[in-house]
Amino acid sequence: MTDQEDFVRAIGEFCRREVDRKPGVPHDDELYRKLADLGWLGLSLPEEYGGGGRGMADLVLFLEETAYWRAPIGGFATTIIAAAAYEKFGSAEQKQRILPAVANGSVLSISMSEPEAGSDVGALSCRAERDGDTWVLNGQKTWCSNAHFAEHILLVARTTPGEGKHAGMTMFSVPATAGGLAIRGIDTMGGKEVNDLYLTDCVVPADAVVGTVDQGWKQLMTGLNLERMILAAVMLGTARRAFDDTLAYVRERHQFGRPIGTFQALRHRLADHATELECTRLLVHDVARKIDENPEKSLPREASMAKLKATEFAKAMALDGMQMLGGYGYATEYGMEGLLRSAVVSTVYGGTSEIQRDIIGKTYGL
Repeated sequence: MTDQEDFVRAIGEFCRREVDRKPGVPHDDELYRKLADLGWLGLSLPEEYGGGGRGMADLVLFLEETAYWRAPIGGFATTIIAAAAYEKFGSAEQKQRILPAVANGSVLSISMSEPEAGSDVGALSCRAERDGDTWVLNGQKTWCSNAHFAEHILLVARTTPGEGKHAGMTMFSVPATAGGLAIRGIDTMGGKEVNDLYLTDCVVPADAVVGTVDQGWKQLMTGLNLERMILAAVMLGTARRAFDDTLAYVRERHQFGRPIGTFQALRHRLADHATELECTRLLVHDVARKIDENPEKSLPREASMAKLKATEFAKAMALDGMQMLGGYGYATEYGMEGLLRSAVVSTVYGGTSEIQRDIIGKTYGL
């Protein structure tokens, strides 16, 4: 058995022991701390900051397996995305303060979207103005995942207006408890997992800048492979869960004197989904391997393909799962409706499916 097989088995054993598979809170801090004690939250962080120093392939395995078991660690994805920015662009002090805390269970959030800047991030207008040894932030952010229980928010603001759509942006490390910052949950199908942020003369010190002033857009672009692969891995695990739960149900549910899965209409649908699941798994893991082999190379086509395929398949699988479970598909006891909610929104956040298709098309010169 390989190290990766041992790793996946250990995750599965932990989740079978610790995770209640019925739908619950998106993020359970007690369970999150247990994962930190095992060293898994710092899996992809450098060893010098208390991390495991492991690559994308191992991170994808962890995300896939925890999603499959529906582990309530909703804060992990945004934490790893933000932590990667601190690791790549942060000052020595920021890295030393933030990264070991992440490995020990601290949650981070990242905030880009605004009411008039969603897919078009370059249209953001939240502004930051220099005032002596501080920056003063004003504006509104929206759809900010996990800000309500994060310790720091990696926030992108406009520092130099009028220099072009993608110029003049800067990353800031903003404590979630900063004065002048109001965090208000947005009611969605999944509860209050995302937030509006209101910044009113929110003051942060000069050393809150992450990276270089006015270079926020370029810095954001370097993290897109990671974000897309995180979402692809989570949705691969979600799709596996939806498939297995559907398969178990159609084997056990009897109508007209036989298991409903033996009827050709359902048997063929499951066969198609099984084939799509295998294609998705191979694509996601292959792209992860390529990223590890070429850590300095941007792979926008492959990462977008993985995100597009995994999220769209997870949505299709969960939707068909609800249909095959009949009325039970809508019952929270069975969990399929929760899988569908997670899958549907995954085709929107992190770059919509339409944006992923546009990126893929552009890599072919279209």
